[in-house]
Amino acid sequence: MLQTIDSEGVRELRLARPPVNALDTALIEALADAVQAAPAAGAHAIVLSGQPGIFSAGLDVPALLRLDAAGMRCAFTALGRAQEAIARSTVPVIAAITGHAPAGGTVLVLHCDYRVMADGPFTMGLNEVAVGLTPGPLLHKAYARLVGEGRAAVLLTRGAMLEPQAARACGLVDEVCAPGDVVPRAHAYAQQLLALPSQAMRTTRDTARAALVGLFEEDDGTFADRATELWFSPETQMHLKSLFARK
Repeated sequence: MLQTIDSEGVRELRLARPPVNALDTALIEALADAVQAAPAAGAHAIVLSGQPGIFSAGLDVPALLRLDAAGMRCAFTALGRAQEAIARSTVPVIAAITGHAPAGGTVLVLHCDYRVMADGPFTMGLNEVAVGLTPGPLLHKAYARLVGEGRAAVLLTRGAMLEPQAARACGLVDEVCAPGDVVPRAHAYAQQLLALPSQAMRTTRDTARAALVGLFEEDDGTFADRATELWFSPETQMHLKSLFARK
């Protein structure tokens, strides 16, 4: 479900839930735990990666459709906890986006320090509106932090999915490279950070990420409830079940 690979002070957390690394509650919680535990285990940086051609297909909709309201609330709460764990990580978190990263896949990488994406026929973005959901205020602001308010308004309202070069052009990712180079480049960037004077790097990083961390301090804690209510609305259920039927 989640592989751990340690190398030269960097802990790689590799999503490994075939076939598409879909996010169920167990995987989300495992990821949050692993991110929080990494510094105590001696990691000075984290690389978050997926499998060749797929980072994560997002929430495991077929599995989640079987849950009741309490189960869905737990799933949304877990997703919020994973986001916060990445945002608040005391060590840099670099995303190695090894392929497709729609919806929940993009949710995770928004909170990383740096994003490297595989070039090719892959897409990423927050396409929640296409199935009757909404990113919510916190995710909207985290997305806008990278691409700007105006562009976020346009892209999120239409649930846009972006190919690698377009994602880089708007600031959603920082670097695009050949698929086989994504994980090595993420590790290389982590090592570049670790080679800097540590106190200066950490202090500057804290300042750069203060607004992101602040989103969680300002959050009113109602997203899981609101998302669960929207999940079970007739319109959203119709779109979700229609999506599942095409799989």
